[in-house]
Amino acid sequence: MSPKHFDVEKTDEEWKTRLSPAAHSVLRRHGTERAFTSPLNQEKRAGTYLCAGCDRPLFSSNDKFESGTGWPSFTAPLPGGVATDTDQSHGMVRTEVHCARCGGHLGHVFEDGPAPTGERFCMNGVALQFRPDSDG
Repeated sequence: MSPKHFDVEKTDEEWKTRLSPAAHSVLRRHGTERAFTSPLNQEKRAGTYLCAGCDRPLFSSNDKFESGTGWPSFTAPLPGGVATDTDQSHGMVRTEVHCARCGGHLGHVFEDGPAPTGERFCMNGVALQFRPDSDG
């Protein structure tokens, strides 16, 4: 199987200089932040959630909902923002969600979300950055 290539590719050292240690652990090492630790969990303003690695727009605040899981959750991504892979780690099969531009690990998608999609994109807040809509 050949390695995947993304529009934004950096060496691990370059990623380490761009990202915080926590963001590097999640985005580049497939880590998971502790539940209920992300300030983005409580973010209620209108805006866009971007990849913390490459600034690609990933989710709209219009699709965010309170899942009670401790991680920012969305019913759908923005078109072209994310891609998925099968994750068979930890003795289970899940659908991993990563940034379509840089390949950074964002979280997982589950089929237990609310209407209209029935999906729950459960994202690590440290893998995201929030850009509020401008007021003027």
